[in-house]
Amino acid sequence: MTDGLRDEAADAAYALGWRVVRKTPEPLARLAFAALADRTWQAHGAGVRQLERNLCRVLGKKAVDDEVRVLSKRVLRSYFRYWLEVFRLPEYSRDRILGGMRVTGHEKLFATLDSGRGAILALPHMGNYEQAGAWLVHSGYPFTTVAERLRPTSLFDRFVAFRESLGMEVLAHRGASAFGRLAQRLRAGRPVCLVVDRDLTDTGVDVEFFGETARMPAVSAALAIQTGAALYPVTLWFEGDGWGARVHDEIPVPGDGARREKIGAMTQSLAAVFEAGIAAHPEDWHMLQKVWIADLAGRGA
Repeated sequence: MTDGLRDEAADAAYALGWRVVRKTPEPLARLAFAALADRTWQAHGAGVRQLERNLCRVLGKKAVDDEVRVLSKRVLRSYFRYWLEVFRLPEYSRDRILGGMRVTGHEKLFATLDSGRGAILALPHMGNYEQAGAWLVHSGYPFTTVAERLRPTSLFDRFVAFRESLGMEVLAHRGASAFGRLAQRLRAGRPVCLVVDRDLTDTGVDVEFFGETARMPAVSAALAIQTGAALYPVTLWFEGDGWGARVHDEIPVPGDGARREKIGAMTQSLAAVFEAGIAAHPEDWHMLQKVWIADLAGRGA
């Protein structure tokens, strides 16, 4: 299959998901997605193998064993639940989105925003951050985020339209251009939400993460330093049929050091919060890509 045909097939599949899955009775859809998750896990493709290498770090294992395999199956179930809910989220009522969410620590975030100061919410790929975004919008705080460019363009446009339908402002991931617009929103006292546990640029920061060196984006710390906005780590997970989240304490800008040193220290603090959140809910960390330097350099886990 050519790249063009593959892109068209991907777009068609997602379009079908949004049209059909959102209208399928929920119990039936959940059973179908759980079965798809199990089939994907059994196929043990490249993404699942990378997931298991990642989980070895989380569990402190040197090699994949039965415990890692059992956990990776649970992660796949959680990951496919995320996609099911993405397709069905436009059908969820405001009451379900607000009532099904158990959040702690959000009072300090709301107080910051109500004071007119911008806030950066930095998240890992955990739980359902689309639903968490809808919760924030329905709570009265519309926000700005960025989206990784997908192929084909029609698929990227579909994701942008989906997120905008939930009340989010979505910027394309375009380096300095996106950074400048995010800074403008923060200076205007608005919230910005960023998923920052995997670096998509060449400007990431090396951090210690589960005992090894990993690379994470510098953007959330850089924005806090540039604009004076508060930087709040957020961790997410699933709770039964609902969702859980914690807004952690603000990561302050260090008083001493050069800008790059401050960014490094703040990103390390962010990684430490993510580490604790992932360790508490490892089945809800959906990381099927490379994060650690050893993997990025092509070496084994």
